[in-house]
Amino acid sequence: MGSRDSSELNSTRKRDRAIAQPSKTIATADCNSPQSPNSRDIGTLGENLVAEWLQQQGWEILHRQWHCRWGEIDIIALGRDEESEKNRVFPNHQSPTLAFVEVKTRRRGNWDAGGMLAVTTTKQAKLWQTAEIFLSTRPDLAHNSCRFDVALVRCEPSRSNTKQILPLTAANSQFALAENYRLTLQEYIRAAFSN
Repeated sequence: MGSRDSSELNSTRKRDRAIAQPSKTIATADCNSPQSPNSRDIGTLGENLVAEWLQQQGWEILHRQWHCRWGEIDIIALGRDEESEKNRVFPNHQSPTLAFVEVKTRRRGNWDAGGMLAVTTTKQAKLWQTAEIFLSTRPDLAHNSCRFDVALVRCEPSRSNTKQILPLTAANSQFALAENYRLTLQEYIRAAFSN
């Protein structure tokens, strides 16, 4: 992308932000409104949804927001992937899989394909290095097969003023209400990238 393209993109983003800013007289909840949690908080709410969903799928959450000097891994989970278990000649004879999960929480109409475009090759390299450092601190997990998953979560304003996340059930295992938002697990991509 040339400098002209990036300056046009930046001016478009500034214009869109100015248009998207709610009037002070309108009391609507927006994922970016001044009264709402910041983007870090919204991201954490998305990570909470994905972690609970993984646990319902039988995965054990080992760490949340594990970080080192290279970066941060949103969720590190250990479990068995039922789809790959079905395809094995001898199911249940292999160690569990270690999943390094990157969670992207976005509003509708975002510029980066629901967060997928934010997982650039640079971001993938950082996640890879961070995972290697994690494994060096946990040699007991080094024999497990590893993969990098990406979870795309949509955040939308909710009409209800829910102050806590509703517990996930089989009926609503891919969405939750938190704060003034409805969070939906749009897509969970297994083995989204490799080195």
